[in-house]
Amino acid sequence: MALDRRPAPNDLNAFWMPFTANRQFKKAPRMLVAAKDMHYTAADGRKVLDGTAGLWCCNAGHTRPRITEAIQKQAAELDYAPAFQMGHPKAFELANRLIGIAPEGMEHAFFVNSGSEAVDTALKIAIAYHRARGEATRTRLIGRERGYHGVGFGGISVGGIVNNRRFFGTMLGGVDHLPHTHLPARNAYTRGQPEHGAELADELERIVALHGAETIAAVIVEPVAGSTGVILPPKGYLQRLREICTKHGILLIFDEVITGFGRLGAPFASQYFGVRPDMITCAKGLTNGVIPMGAVMTSGEIYQAFMSGPEHVIELFHGYTYSGNPIASAAGLATLETYREEGLFERAAEIAPYWEEALHSLKGTRHVIDIRNLGLIGAVELEPIPGEPTKRAFSAFVAAFEKGIMIRTTGDIIAMSPPLIIEKAQIDQLVGTLAEVLEATA
Repeated sequence: MALDRRPAPNDLNAFWMPFTANRQFKKAPRMLVAAKDMHYTAADGRKVLDGTAGLWCCNAGHTRPRITEAIQKQAAELDYAPAFQMGHPKAFELANRLIGIAPEGMEHAFFVNSGSEAVDTALKIAIAYHRARGEATRTRLIGRERGYHGVGFGGISVGGIVNNRRFFGTMLGGVDHLPHTHLPARNAYTRGQPEHGAELADELERIVALHGAETIAAVIVEPVAGSTGVILPPKGYLQRLREICTKHGILLIFDEVITGFGRLGAPFASQYFGVRPDMITCAKGLTNGVIPMGAVMTSGEIYQAFMSGPEHVIELFHGYTYSGNPIASAAGLATLETYREEGLFERAAEIAPYWEEALHSLKGTRHVIDIRNLGLIGAVELEPIPGEPTKRAFSAFVAAFEKGIMIRTTGDIIAMSPPLIIEKAQIDQLVGTLAEVLEATA
């Protein structure tokens, strides 16, 4: 009889972990086995305060009853329904509820399964929109340095995080990048939006002059760049981008996968900043991170551009097997209801000043060279160890977990984005513990 060579269920080797130092992790695993409200439970039974809302996604906290119950009920009633040429009520209900809290002008929602898919979908819609209007030369896409737009080929092409791009060869052609707005020499330790850097939006005029407006389909930016280390838009910057895009007939896409659903104290960052894009990508907080789901919201003008020709013909040749999945739709509806019922967007706005004060109390702490914040987002930038970039922040991340707090690092930047249910005492614990960790970090 042949030996059973299958790995044991708890063997760590088979799972190739995403965005993880696999060898380091598997030598000293950091396992989570349960979660409730503001805390994870580690495998050794310790409670770990969640300072990152999972991965920017559990905005309402963990294992919230309304969401859990909605998923259970939907799974027992209708587990799956095809999204091509068929429908089910909850997808339409969720689209209406989503548009109901969206910025004015957003009228339609196209459902996907992740932020990465939302970005690639928005880029395709942008190019197809111009083609449908008889401007097929508009195929060029403009992203931004240090931007993160997921991991699809479209997203990494318009994205500007070097390591996300360098290993994968040729990206999409016809892509250009605006400069990022991280200006530490001028804006270090700014509270809220920086005063300096709005003029960087004018680089879009240079790109238009170089390529011709008639070749450019869309500009995509994160209103607040999250995964690159919380880079904030200078005052007037987003407004200037909107003006230039409007002037040249270029679509403006806001990637709100992180900033959507209350992170800045408003449903979407576009409302917080008072700037209306032509499309918004969202995911993460849409289902509170419980089940994969994302969406692209578009203006009515974009949608109507496709609604021509015979009525029996498909208008947009794009979609996913799980677009508007019934269980994900149920989770999304329950999540939006949780936000509304508990006033979590308003709560985030109310507690943001306390969050700001707590974060900036870290000024002068060992190794800290900058602090940034907006809404319930914060970043603490550390001075890198000479010749060993990222090591200091990663060491702090590991030590923080051992001390009972969950933070996130990117490069030598510590990023935090707690669930919107965080209490003042928990902010004190999070920031106080981080201060202890940094003082003890080499």
